[in-house]
Amino acid sequence: MTGLEELGWGAPFAEAFALRGEPGEVPARVIISYAREARVDDGEREWRAVFAGKTRRAARAEKPTVGDWVAVRPAAAGTELGSIEAVLPRRARFTRRAAGMVAEEQVLAANVDAAFIVMGLDADYNLRRLERYLALTYASGATPLVVLSKADLCDDVPVRLAEVAGVASGVMVVAARLLDEVPAEVRAALAPGRTAVLLGSSGVGKSTLINRLLHGEVQRTRAVRAKDHRGKHTTTHRQLFKVSGGGLVIDSPGLREIQLWHGEEGVDAAFDDVERLATRCHFRDCHHDDEPGCAVCAAVAAGELSSDRLASWHKLHAELAAAAAKEDPFARRERKAEERAGSRLMRQVLKEKKLK
Repeated sequence: MTGLEELGWGAPFAEAFALRGEPGEVPARVIISYAREARVDDGEREWRAVFAGKTRRAARAEKPTVGDWVAVRPAAAGTELGSIEAVLPRRARFTRRAAGMVAEEQVLAANVDAAFIVMGLDADYNLRRLERYLALTYASGATPLVVLSKADLCDDVPVRLAEVAGVASGVMVVAARLLDEVPAEVRAALAPGRTAVLLGSSGVGKSTLINRLLHGEVQRTRAVRAKDHRGKHTTTHRQLFKVSGGGLVIDSPGLREIQLWHGEEGVDAAFDDVERLATRCHFRDCHHDDEPGCAVCAAVAAGELSSDRLASWHKLHAELAAAAAKEDPFARRERKAEERAGSRLMRQVLKEKKLK
């Protein structure tokens, strides 16, 4: 396996790069992204490159982010910085509404195969937040894996596992202390060339997990606050790491806000129990509110579906509708075009894997 392939490079990216046909450019993957420049890896070395041309003028969601494959022009003689000329089509991207008052999309990571959703079995435990992370993951096209950290601080781990399984149907869930060895399920998900992203609140153990995967203290860790068990930010930016034995993982700061930007299919996948019940509703366009013949509301009344879960379903769909109403029409068309390109890329990747 070449250096680029170890970073996740494959035929679809190679084809997209070849179509540019720009002499002097080389492909590289973004390791860290800042406001105007990034650190990239071309399979042989890491170096700095500034955003150039259309890349510099692009909308926030289209600028290079961690995990992106980019076309880079190496540094000229006597200079220290190369330049990123273009972002290659993404096959998957984690996106949310940016924090703050401005309604715009923020891409958290690109070209990710799996998401390790880390949730602490202490004061961090929150099923409604987990549902949001699952919706975010499914909308990206990645495969979720839930890691329940701090299991040594919980007296009823089996109960918590059952509760999580109730909202994460079909998702692998593991409980771990994150102070010992990395769970085997996490290791298995990091095959050579595959990329995973760590999602979770501050203080749940993401940086500790990174350190265990990399066999060293590469990320600083801090204890949670004793008075409220809230985490303290130790990771200040997203960064891609190569894992010993193969695979890559993206560490990220804890997210204080997880507002969805797009991805109705992600919400539907995260709430597959609601979607299955909805097929029995009297009206095909049932909103599961107070319509007659609503199978979802009937399931809540019968105690078969949690009223909190249905309320969460309503809330996430309302967020998506609000985001769609605020999104600029031109930006929406651009995003849809990129999503279609990414879907084609994904289908090509899956086809190649089946042929191997």
